[in-house]
Amino acid sequence: MEFGISTSCFYPEYLETAVDNLTANHIKNIEIFVNTQSELKKSYIKDIKRRLDNGGTRVISMHPFTSGYESFWFFTDYQRRFDDAIELYKGYFDAMNILGAKILVFHGNKFESNFDNRRYFERFAKLREVAKSHGVTLAQENVVRFKSRECAFLSEMKEYLNSEVEFVLDIKQSIRSKQNVFDIIDALKENIIHIHVSDNDENNDCLPIGKGNFDFYKFYRKLLQNGFRGTSMLELYRHNYGVYDELYESVDRLYKIAQTLK
Repeated sequence: MEFGISTSCFYPEYLETAVDNLTANHIKNIEIFVNTQSELKKSYIKDIKRRLDNGGTRVISMHPFTSGYESFWFFTDYQRRFDDAIELYKGYFDAMNILGAKILVFHGNKFESNFDNRRYFERFAKLREVAKSHGVTLAQENVVRFKSRECAFLSEMKEYLNSEVEFVLDIKQSIRSKQNVFDIIDALKENIIHIHVSDNDENNDCLPIGKGNFDFYKFYRKLLQNGFRGTSMLELYRHNYGVYDELYESVDRLYKIAQTLK
């Protein structure tokens, strides 16, 4: 298993500032959270790639700033907008190819939508195939404000698509959705390819690793038993921690936990 940090932990610092901080602290795996359209320009992405290469850091995944609009883009009856949305997401795929990233995090349709689940799965499958043709894996994340909040929905998605689907498992989002994270692992098993990791306690659903009481030993043991060999990205909001060292200490703790499971 590998561990890293999402640039989203530094928001609202500029993306390049986050990258420089991560490379300076020798973080070898990161997730790029794109914050705005101009950060997809080829010249900008190439500059980010140069910074990463100079620091010996690799990009595992990318998180789109358009996640909150995926309901509007992909899951309505207006077919032309869906077609345009695919072209829009090709911009992410192209940027990922420059950076060497392989996983695009996808939120999907808002929870209150009446859009049929089967049509959702079919739309997802089409976008997944486009991503695959660009050398990228589209991965559905569980998120509280979206259909994917419920384990039952994710299980239905896996079954409908005959397991031709990949998932990002986010610990804090499972708590916010009142879903048992271990039940999600049991349901999705080897189709989980990426983790958004954080600690938690009775009063806080998102904390640096070691600041809460989440059972990471049980969590990673169960993931390993189900074939997980991916990367876990620390994803905290800026108000969830004090100084940047808490991010780096979190990653160190995760590697130490992983060592005990070998």
